[in-house]
This record gives sequence, C-alpha cells and structure tokens, in this order.
Amino acid sequence: MSNYNSSYKTVRYFQVQEMLILLLLGTMLVAVVSEDDTVFLNCLEKQPTTYPTSETSYTKHNSSFQSVFNELVRNRRFLNPVFQKPLVIVTAKDASDVQATLFCCKRHNVQLRVRGGGHDMEGTSYIAGAGVPFVILDMLNMRSIKINIEEETASIQAGAVLGEVYYALAQKSRVHAFPGGVCPTVGVTGHFSGGGYGNLMRAYGLSTDHVVDALLVVVDGKVLNRTSMGEDRFWAIRGGGAASFGIVLAWKVMLVRVPPLVTVFRVTRTLEQGAPETMYRWQEIAPNLPKKIFIRVRVTVLPKAELKFSFIGLFLGSTQELVELLDENFPELGLSTKDCNEMPWVNSTLFWADAPVGTPTQFLISRQDEKVSRKVKSDFVVEPIPKQGIEKICKAMLNMEGLVMEWNPYGGRMSEIPGNEIAYPHRAGILFKIEYDFKWYETGIDVDKYHVELLRSFYKFMTPYVSKSPRMAYFNYRDFDIGINHGNKQDTNLTTSFGMNYYGNNFIRLMKVKTETDPANFFRYEQSIPPSTPTTLS
Repeated sequence: MSNYNSSYKTVRYFQVQEMLILLLLGTMLVAVVSEDDTVFLNCLEKQPTTYPTSETSYTKHNSSFQSVFNELVRNRRFLNPVFQKPLVIVTAKDASDVQATLFCCKRHNVQLRVRGGGHDMEGTSYIAGAGVPFVILDMLNMRSIKINIEEETASIQAGAVLGEVYYALAQKSRVHAFPGGVCPTVGVTGHFSGGGYGNLMRAYGLSTDHVVDALLVVVDGKVLNRTSMGEDRFWAIRGGGAASFGIVLAWKVMLVRVPPLVTVFRVTRTLEQGAPETMYRWQEIAPNLPKKIFIRVRVTVLPKAELKFSFIGLFLGSTQELVELLDENFPELGLSTKDCNEMPWVNSTLFWADAPVGTPTQFLISRQDEKVSRKVKSDFVVEPIPKQGIEKICKAMLNMEGLVMEWNPYGGRMSEIPGNEIAYPHRAGILFKIEYDFKWYETGIDVDKYHVELLRSFYKFMTPYVSKSPRMAYFNYRDFDIGINHGNKQDTNLTTSFGMNYYGNNFIRLMKVKTETDPANFFRYEQSIPPSTPTTLS
C-alpha cells in the first residue's frame, strides 16, 4: 500500500490553499434565505413541476413535518434538538421535483442534502452545521424497480432500498442475485455510489462494480446518462460518492447468477472455546478460499463483559461440498452439517439480516429497522494480526457493551479488479476490512459523547494492527473524525486527509472531475470531494 503515499504532497497543497480561502471568508456574510421558509416555497411553486408543491413539500409549520423528518433518521443521536432542522423537506415524486429543488437551492443560496435510506453514519443526508440553512431532498417516493431477466439487468430508482431490490429480483428468478449489502433498509444510492460491499463480493465484486448506467441531475439542472455525463464523471460516482457530483435519479445494474440453492451457516464460539485462535487462523485462510465462499467474523460485546464470536458464512453450493471444503482448508472452525442450511438466495438475505427463521420474504420490503444511537468506524488490514494482538483486542473490547466488530474477508474477485477501475480503491493486497459498530439505547448529549469517545479510544488502540500511511477507511462508513473539509466547521489538522483515507491515489482524479463538473462547489457537505483548485464557497 506504499503507493498511497505518493499523492500526499499534492493533496495537502490543495487543502492548504482551500483553507486559506476559507479563513479569508470566515467572517464574511453571505446572502441566505432567512428562517422564514416562505421565500423558498414561493420559488418552488413557480417551477414547472408535475405535482403541486403542497403535495411534496413540508415545512416546520406543517403538522407532518416532524414525522417526515424522523422517518428516515436511522441514527437516534441526530434526533437531539441540538441539531437544527431543514427549512423545507421536499419528497420528490419525479425528476421535475428534483430539478426545481436544485434550482431554488442555488437561487437562494441554500445547501442541499439528498436523503435515500437514511443510513448515513454522520447524518449528512439530513442535518447540516449550525446556522447553515439547508433543504432535504427526500427520494423516498422514487423507488421503482424494473427487472429484465433477458438482459440480466435491473433499473432501480434512487429512493429504493436493498431489500426492495432483492425482493423484486426474487419474483423474477431463482438463479439471479445482486451483490449488495446485508441490511435491507440501506438506500441503493448511497450504497452504490460509495462502493457497496456484501457477502457476494469475493465471488462478484462490489455493488458498484455492476453499475452500467445512471441518470444524474447535474449542477445546471440537466439530466445526464452515462454517455452524456462522460466516462470521468461516471467513473467518479461509482465509489466516489455521487452526492459530490449531482443527484442520482436511477441506476442500471447487471445481475449475477447463483445456484437455485445456496448454503448459509453460523458457528458461535466463546473465549473459553478458543475463539481468538480461530480468528487468527481465519485471517490467513478466509481471503484465500475459493471465490464462492464468504465467511464473516462478528465479535459482539454482551452485558457483564462477555464476548460472543460468530463465524457467519455464505457458500454458492451445497452443504456437503461446503463441509468438505472447510474440513480440508479450515478445520479449526469445526463446521458440521447441523450448522448449515440450504435455501434459495433470496432467503439467505433474510438470514444475513438476522431475521428469525421462517420470516416471510415480504420482510425485505417492510423497511422495518431498529433505530438506535450509534457511531461507526472502519479499518483495512493488510498484514495478519499476531495471536497476541487478537488476544489484546478481545480484552480491550470487554468494557464496551454494545460494540459489534466485524471482519470481512477480501481476496477472490476483489483482488482481480484494478484499484483505479472505478473510484473505489481498496482491492488487491487487503486481507480484510474491519467495521466497528457501537450502538447504545440511552439518549442524551452526555451519553452520546461518552460512547463516541470510548470508540475513538478503541480505534486509537487498533492503530498498530491496521493499514498505515494513510490509515484507510471505507467511505460508506462515514467518519468525521478522520477529517472534514468544509461546512460550518473546518478541519485545521491538514495532516489528516479524509480523501486519501477513503480513496487513496484516486482522490486526485476525483478532485479533477469535481473541478471540471462543479467548479463552484455547489454539491458540498463535510466530506464531499473538493475542487482541486481554490474556489470561493458561497
């Protein structure tokens, strides 16, 4: 991963230049819409939309405003009153609503936040910095999914969630699947545009590796497809975060083929049963197994300082073939036929969503999801963690009730795709990715701060065991701790480049695309792609 270092000087130069501009502008006043939302609504009403504004727009004066806002706030810590609300929520029904909202935000100098599934880990799709007037463009109503089995493609509107895609696909075929994530309520647009990994990635790669076209509303309001947006911008929105470049209306993706029945399994272990030793062997074996098997390790911190270790797998084949394969290659796991279940692929998505046995597939379209407070971080591992290191990690987790740490193996197809094929860079040379998902049910600023600081401490503890220079991170697990560029609060520690952490050397090309397509930096938020030259941020 040493090639990641080569772009640091360039990135830091651009960040320093941008910071100088921001400091000069820091005390200047800009013309913004007042707290009165009437001006913005009047602007919307004058636009040539298909539906009247009264059917699509909500302000604080509307009795439904709070429920519409809350519906897709998956992270409860952002429901605290300390976070300001948008001037208006526009629940777009078609492209004309999207274009009208974009036009009025530009005209009245209001920031635009686009919300899909509501899983943004730092809430950037529905909150903004204090004193920053903003509008939410909610894509909830734009969720059509069309499956073409003959072409082996799916056309998916931006407001759909993964579960709806899986359900629609299962109505058409038992031998087709899509390589997406395991949480059914994750919105497709954030998932696809940031990379989108799941349990089929070793066999087929990421979700965004299968995107073949998109409809994108760009800064001048035009709707572009792959041909008209150009290959550079199409490259950027696949892994670089589409919200830096426009507003996605729809995606076209290629489907993949799977057996009529696949096998899933879950093996649980405890500390006393030697789980750390099994984890040590897993990190050497899992990335090198055949492509058609994916084994995740999940470590859950239970009450009373107890750890639960789960080895969860998907195999594109029969139980007998799987058991024979792991007996030969991973005997430490001790997998037996009683740990396994054969089922159609769509039912495996319920298993991976931790739905109870017997849950009907309609659950995938229910959009039901637990709302908790949480903070998420991520890491990539490029060298095996020593046995003693794994033991220390387990010990350090004991006081963190509610933390779930997941290790997800790479290798297979992920090692075959070049790191610059799309904007997502994390490919060959990576053994596995770590997700740290810290959840808590209590509410309050002090409670939130306590848990966030506790996870930060654990993340610092993990430093010796993970990638370095830079310390890589997964964009879809957005984490402001690794740096922000603009918004209400600036990052003054220029030795931290979130762009290099997320994108490696691809960050340079992403800034170039941004400069060419949105030089005034309209599509911006705390971790958006900045232009590669200093610009005045209005």
